[in-house]
Amino acid sequence: MYMYLTTGTRDFMEKLQARHADKGMILMHGGGQSLLLHETDGKKSVFQTPRRYEVVSSAGELKEEGYFVFNSVPVTDEGRPVFEHRLSTDTGRIECQKGFTAFRLLRPLDSDTYIVMTEWEDASDYDRWKHSQAFKESPQSLDMNAFAGNTTHIFDSASYITTYIAKIDDKA
Repeated sequence: MYMYLTTGTRDFMEKLQARHADKGMILMHGGGQSLLLHETDGKKSVFQTPRRYEVVSSAGELKEEGYFVFNSVPVTDEGRPVFEHRLSTDTGRIECQKGFTAFRLLRPLDSDTYIVMTEWEDASDYDRWKHSQAFKESPQSLDMNAFAGNTTHIFDSASYITTYIAKIDDKA
């Protein structure tokens, strides 16, 4: 399974989504831009210059409306196996959370930055998860000490979070 992402203006992304309506793309908005997500079994994208990822681990089904959280994590080449193993083996804590919709661990095909993507029914569900004891004990908390120990450094730089909302009304 592969995921392709592209960003641009809301108007352009809406037109691109309409042009490829049969592809089941999800349009979302946040941070002053729009993002179009295409998850597929194919190794080719309809996007001209997509950010390309392989889906390493998944839980739940993506929906066309919800609150999306993208945790972008730069990982060294040596750290990839450790990072992937840790995040792909324990999704049970997140799956049972109220409002959880979907999880994807995305391996970058053209960079060093993984995306740990979650979808929630709304932002309050994500906030509740983020402040829960289950989150603190989960791999999704990305506790660097849990990964790195004292000798191995698997992160290239700090991670960062971007959030998006899908299916906003025209008045927003």
